[in-house]
Amino acid sequence: MEKIPEKFLNKDGTLNTDALLKSYSELEKKIGTMVSVPDSADDTEVTKKFRHAIGVPDSATEYPHNDLFDDENVRQEFHKIGLTSGQVEKIYDIAQNFLSPVLSEIFSTEQEAKAVSELKKFFGSDEKMYDALSEIKSFGERFLPHDAFDSLCSTPQGIQGVYKMMQSMEPHVETNSNAPEKLSDAELRNMMRDPRYWRDHDEEYVRKIENGFKKLYS
Repeated sequence: MEKIPEKFLNKDGTLNTDALLKSYSELEKKIGTMVSVPDSADDTEVTKKFRHAIGVPDSATEYPHNDLFDDENVRQEFHKIGLTSGQVEKIYDIAQNFLSPVLSEIFSTEQEAKAVSELKKFFGSDEKMYDALSEIKSFGERFLPHDAFDSLCSTPQGIQGVYKMMQSMEPHVETNSNAPEKLSDAELRNMMRDPRYWRDHDEEYVRKIENGFKKLYS
């Protein structure tokens, strides 16, 4: 027989029933507040009580939202496996830190691939495209201001425009009075700074410059 703890004994060694009953009552209260860890055999009420105790929200809609990775189906999965709001917030933070640069790279690569595909279709083949780009680069370095050339070549449409400009250059430039005029390199480059050339792409004005370079260097 195990020895009775002294706290349950009177001074004369007899059993202190009041102390025993008080301790038992306190133990019942404590047990009543304890939460059981559910297993496959537990009913839904035990699981619900446990999830509530550890901080799982009652509904997936109560999870925090995230602009970049937000998705209702994902939140439903979070709720199904019993994640707390704090755990979901941490997942969003990890995704933000590690996935954002990767996504940016993917989007950049995708846009680049689309641009190459468009240029390849325009020029007809890989070889023709690379040859044309080489010619465009030489043309731009020779005839166009650096900033204007970079701006024009920032899109497939701009590259195509420079190529057409290069192909359509004629041996003379018409002035406003329709008299042939040979302009200097400096004068032509100065004309290219006019917004009518680099911003508005005024066809008549652009053609004057193209023809001027053709006449000057042909």
